[in-house]
Amino acid sequence: MILFEPDRDRKRAPSLVDQAAGALERAIRERRLRPGMVLPSVRQFARDHGVSTFTVMAAYNRLVAQGLLQSRPGADFRVARRRRAVGAPPATWVPPRIGPTWLLSDVFADHSISIKAGCGWLPPDWHNEAGLQHALRQLGRVPVSQMASYGHPLGYHPLREHIAHRLGEHGLEAGAGQILLTHGATQALDIVVRTLLRPGDHVAVEQPCYANLLQILALSGVVVHGVPRTPEGVCEQTLERLVREHPVRAVFVTTVLQNPTGATFTMAGAFRLLQMAERHAFVVVEDDVSRDLLLEPAPLLAALAGTGRVVYVSGFAKSVMPSMRVGYLLCSEELLGQCARTKMSLGLTSAEMMERAVYHVLRDGRHGTYMRGVRERLRQAHDQVCEAMVQSDFEIYAEPGAGLFLWARSRHPPSGTEGAVGLAARALEAGIWLAPGAYFDPEGRDEGWFRFNVAYSGHPRLWRFFRDAARAPRRAGPQALR
Repeated sequence: MILFEPDRDRKRAPSLVDQAAGALERAIRERRLRPGMVLPSVRQFARDHGVSTFTVMAAYNRLVAQGLLQSRPGADFRVARRRRAVGAPPATWVPPRIGPTWLLSDVFADHSISIKAGCGWLPPDWHNEAGLQHALRQLGRVPVSQMASYGHPLGYHPLREHIAHRLGEHGLEAGAGQILLTHGATQALDIVVRTLLRPGDHVAVEQPCYANLLQILALSGVVVHGVPRTPEGVCEQTLERLVREHPVRAVFVTTVLQNPTGATFTMAGAFRLLQMAERHAFVVVEDDVSRDLLLEPAPLLAALAGTGRVVYVSGFAKSVMPSMRVGYLLCSEELLGQCARTKMSLGLTSAEMMERAVYHVLRDGRHGTYMRGVRERLRQAHDQVCEAMVQSDFEIYAEPGAGLFLWARSRHPPSGTEGAVGLAARALEAGIWLAPGAYFDPEGRDEGWFRFNVAYSGHPRLWRFFRDAARAPRRAGPQALR
């Protein structure tokens, strides 16, 4: 049986092992190779398809590892017989129950929602596939001996050097020795919290703010105070009153394209926050994961004040790919040593293989062109979604024209006491994922706001849902997340 004709174009075609394994897998799934059927011997398959026995053996072994083939030492290969689960009922789709647990964890494994207006990442088909594949091929050429150990506690040195160089272009002068690579920017925030703070310490966060930060702070046992986020920065009067009344140790802010509002600090707002930090001796933790999505320059607090007063956190989920899980923090060398010990205590070193892959992506000449394309697509998405919001009579908090997020609410919410949380639960039944503002509020207040990811929010069915909800009676439900 001839299953495929080998394509030997090394630049265009997959490897011969990939071609052979793919052809076998298709034949099994199409039942041309049925359960229990014996496959040709390695030598016979190699002769029939004009490939080496090494290629065939590697393909066969790959399918054994996937459970599609079975083999015994010295015996033949045959198609595996699939076992049926006794008494297992047929799988049916059940709308998930919305809540903070679903939003922060279960949603990442939930592929049942067709319109993901509330998610926090770029669409899969927007990613730099060519650059990522090239990086993985480069990684495959690295000798195993160079990656067999745990790696350096601070992370892969060439990537740290590259980050230092890129930050220098933004006016932040720092060396690779001040950078700690982490398992995503969220872990970087967790490390900072565990290193700087103790249970009972007072901190300030933006209101609304990054939802995962609220969970990190809750686990740490600190006292959290919300400070209203404004389009220019944070409400200085509220923060000034707060630091006079409480011994605030740290203030957490997102400088540009804030999650969830999309707002960016003005230069004046940045200077006033840093002046207040100097007067009251608190640390500013700057979350800056979306700077690569900006269309024009914006303040960078760590460059304005230095690492003596600011701890800088960023990552590559928005500019490379979320599943790479590579982030970093930058701070003074003294604090960095403490953060490195915290990192090692939590989970030893970070994943050098992923750090190497990110490094290759960033060094690839196509990455700059790719990011320019992403920024342009997001600009167009902002225009489209803002127009849909205007037609649906929504109040828009800010119109950044860049980044992933818009923060908005209907001017004509349904009557009753359902709130945004209840409306989000109704949306799930219609296959729409919404992110209600209560999940981003340190006090769990539900004031009708939603976070919209513009890359996923252009679907007409989303806005029909809101228009229909405004006309329909609203069900009773929770008014706030407690």
